[in-house]
Amino acid sequence: MAVLVLLLAGFLLLHATVEAQEVNDSASSVKSALLPVEAVVRNLQQRNAQRAAALEEFAGTRVYRMQYRGVPSDRDAEMVVTMTYHAPNAKQFSIVSQKGSKFIVDHIFMKLLEGEQEAASDENRRRTALSTENYDFSLAGYESSPEGGLYILNLLPKTKNKFLYQGKIWVDAKDFAVVRIEGEPGKNPSFWIKKTEIAHRYVKVNDFWLPAENHTESLIRLGGRATLSIEYRDYKITKAAPLPIENAREDSRSSQVLGIR
Repeated sequence: MAVLVLLLAGFLLLHATVEAQEVNDSASSVKSALLPVEAVVRNLQQRNAQRAAALEEFAGTRVYRMQYRGVPSDRDAEMVVTMTYHAPNAKQFSIVSQKGSKFIVDHIFMKLLEGEQEAASDENRRRTALSTENYDFSLAGYESSPEGGLYILNLLPKTKNKFLYQGKIWVDAKDFAVVRIEGEPGKNPSFWIKKTEIAHRYVKVNDFWLPAENHTESLIRLGGRATLSIEYRDYKITKAAPLPIENAREDSRSSQVLGIR
């Protein structure tokens, strides 16, 4: 019996050692196959430009929801909007329904629509793009999932700008598209806001990655809390050009010109 126990223990030890080695080998293989951050950002910028050039028209529905708890009173509101986009920067909004606080609808939701129209100009898009002109990038990690790999990049804005983010982005390792953002504004948008946390999620529609959900939570200096969410649904790509087929592998030497830290 003692010999049998020893043999069994030896087998289990050997099996565990082999499994650990396989895991280590797999991790080493994945690590060696990863691109440097310079190449990831280079691909991200290139693919974003290609998708923006190819996407000519699309439509969708949005649901804006806000919940405020604090002084002088609690308030809630919801607004449903349809949106159509025509390249290069035209967006038309149509309000389907609205309910709840008129103050939130008029001073928050409508201002968001106006701000999006303003941000769609070529100059504003350039100044807020995920590019080396606006951000410093560094590699924070890599995640594997059944849907594919994701590069995780730290995002540090080069200027104080409320339309830029400071935090992390998750980049699809195949399409080089942002699938998730978590962080805070590069600049506090208002003195009355103490802190703001932002979480954005994107979904793939045909060949394009479009917003799926935005969630923003702000702490007000007077003690209140405001939670804003935007749900995007019912996308229809009505006109688009074919995307070029790209080689996901970049020569790391060619990406050094980006000078990313």
